[in-house]
Amino acid sequence: MNDTRFHELRRVFAQYSPTTAERYEGVREAAVALLIRPGEELELLLIKRAEHETDPWSGHVALPGGRRDDADEDLLRTAMRETREEVGVPLSTDGQLIGRLDEVSPRHPRLPPIIIAPFIFAVPLDTTPIIDSREVEAAIWVPFSALRDESAASEILITLEGGSRAFPSLIYGEYVIWGLTHRILTRFLEIIDE
Repeated sequence: MNDTRFHELRRVFAQYSPTTAERYEGVREAAVALLIRPGEELELLLIKRAEHETDPWSGHVALPGGRRDDADEDLLRTAMRETREEVGVPLSTDGQLIGRLDEVSPRHPRLPPIIIAPFIFAVPLDTTPIIDSREVEAAIWVPFSALRDESAASEILITLEGGSRAFPSLIYGEYVIWGLTHRILTRFLEIIDE
């Protein structure tokens, strides 16, 4: 993974100081991984979460990741463990940490109080997800250019208590990226495009 584009990303994130969210009583912690592989252009791995009645993010397009376990030493370990469990990528041997993004939390009160820490990893070109179908319905590699494409920018109308609300989104084929994942990816692109 001696790709010059990875060297540039490391340089950018070495200079970036991510913000951390304030912890409070009852808040949970989670972490996600932005897996980036080289190719003709850089690609990012996204997943479509499996459908579960008890999951508030059921069926959403997301980044591999999940809640911190008591056994996790830190949130970086959470991101690595969850990535291995959901998409079969062992980041301890096949990934190189590039950096970290700002922590985010849901903005809607009906969602659980949780703080999510995003970590960025470089992975080899031949990285192939092996999904756990209990948690993940699909895994897709998305070229950076598709995320930056102006025609990908859209809105999604979500029905909430009291009516509907439009949220910014990105469209990639049949997949709609919105919510926390949209916020994380938008910030990531803003940082690398500065």
